Amino acid sequence: MQQNVNCVVWFRQDVRISDHPALAMACTFAKQYGSQVKALYFVTPQQWAEHDVAAIQIDFIERHVNLLAQSLAKIGIELTVVQLNTFADIAPWLSEFCAEHDIGVIYAANEPEFNERQRDAALIDASLPLHLLDQDCLLAPGSVQNQAGQMYKVFTPFAKAWKKLAASQSIVPLGIPKFRQPINVPLLCQFNCDEFYPLRVKSDLWAAGEDSARKLLKQFIENHIADYQQYRDLPAIDGTSKLSPYLAIGVLSARQCVAAILFYYPDALVNDASPAKTWLNELIWREFYRHLLVAFPKLSRAQSFNELGQLIQWRNDNDEFQAWCQGQTGYPIVDAAMRQLNQTGWMHNRLRMVVASFLTKHLLVDWRWGEQYFRQQLIDGDLAANNGGWQWSAGTGCDAQPYFRVFNPMTQSSKFDPDASFIKHFVPEVADWSLKHIHEPHLKAQHINSMADLFSERAKQEKAYPAPIVEHGFARKRALEVLGALKRG
Repeated sequence: MQQNVNCVVWFRQDVRISDHPALAMACTFAKQYGSQVKALYFVTPQQWAEHDVAAIQIDFIERHVNLLAQSLAKIGIELTVVQLNTFADIAPWLSEFCAEHDIGVIYAANEPEFNERQRDAALIDASLPLHLLDQDCLLAPGSVQNQAGQMYKVFTPFAKAWKKLAASQSIVPLGIPKFRQPINVPLLCQFNCDEFYPLRVKSDLWAAGEDSARKLLKQFIENHIADYQQYRDLPAIDGTSKLSPYLAIGVLSARQCVAAILFYYPDALVNDASPAKTWLNELIWREFYRHLLVAFPKLSRAQSFNELGQLIQWRNDNDEFQAWCQGQTGYPIVDAAMRQLNQTGWMHNRLRMVVASFLTKHLLVDWRWGEQYFRQQLIDGDLAANNGGWQWSAGTGCDAQPYFRVFNPMTQSSKFDPDASFIKHFVPEVADWSLKHIHEPHLKAQHINSMADLFSERAKQEKAYPAPIVEHGFARKRALEVLGALKRG
């Protein structure tokens, strides 16, 4: 056998074996040359900590890496899990590995984030045989452009062009490669992240595995996608897909999701009246934000898309920020959402907008503080979506909501949790309040203050839940003045 004919498939944010072009290409290469496929996964805890990856997401990844090893063993491929600290440690390790195992090509998926792209460029500069494939998005970044050949800066025309291009293609996920006879299932591995993650956070409330993810996808499309537009904003109802954790680490691919939609709704890409339209648009938002990361690398480096964002004079009151983090703002809808995040590692999408608007506009705390806190808690942490959502809420992003749109938390509360069942679950302190007081907590605070002398003990008990941290009308006026820095012209 000629030298340098073995190959590597490097798993990244794509811990699956179905619809995995890099794995399929590696198997084809090995069959052609009668050679070996080596599978690698790098654990980089220091890098993860620097990127604010949540401990619960690392636990979720660990579970899936072990399942990936079992799945690969069934098709005759051994997965080697390598623990290093940072991306910088990968090049020397890979160079030695390639020399030792006669590696002729390394197949891996392109990633949209800036540090990851820098890492890959450095590997190529070091003459490592890295072959990158676009499998992160359904349509590769840079393939959806306006008439000037540039990236769209507004979602609606991007979505229209995306659908047109997607409709012209065959969207068929790849199956699991048939490679060789099964090998022994490897022993479970455990990531050693204690130096950077001293507290482990279990992800057991989320089912693991490709089969579980595909089952959830199928059930959602069969039973809920047609009602998604109606129920997606109601946090007390299980009306969302709950697929974001699987998409974030690549247990599911965007192609699998779109193909599943088209199986049940074949005209979804061309019919604006399709029942699948609203959820399909969520997938397109995901692609939009990932395309933006590639087109505008500054987004990965904590910079506002709108350069005027640097003119905003954020208040950045740390005590108020901590109250927000802990779900102690005195606004039950905000606090319920933050407690859901802290207790489960996930937050309902409508509430992500509510709490982000509250932090950036009511408290005038820099969106980057909120983005970082979210990333440190979320099981579905994803730089593109997280950055895009936070900048959208703050008014600094691409196609963002205008700076003068300030969500009224009381209106959001009464509209989207009308019976307060979601709030009462996460903020039991207000469970015996009237609905009016739950949705308009300033009225309750006024009542407590006026009755304190007569019912002092009761008042102290009620005050275990804080009064609103800021009055809405005042906060809105202040936000308009400060965020006016974003006004163009």
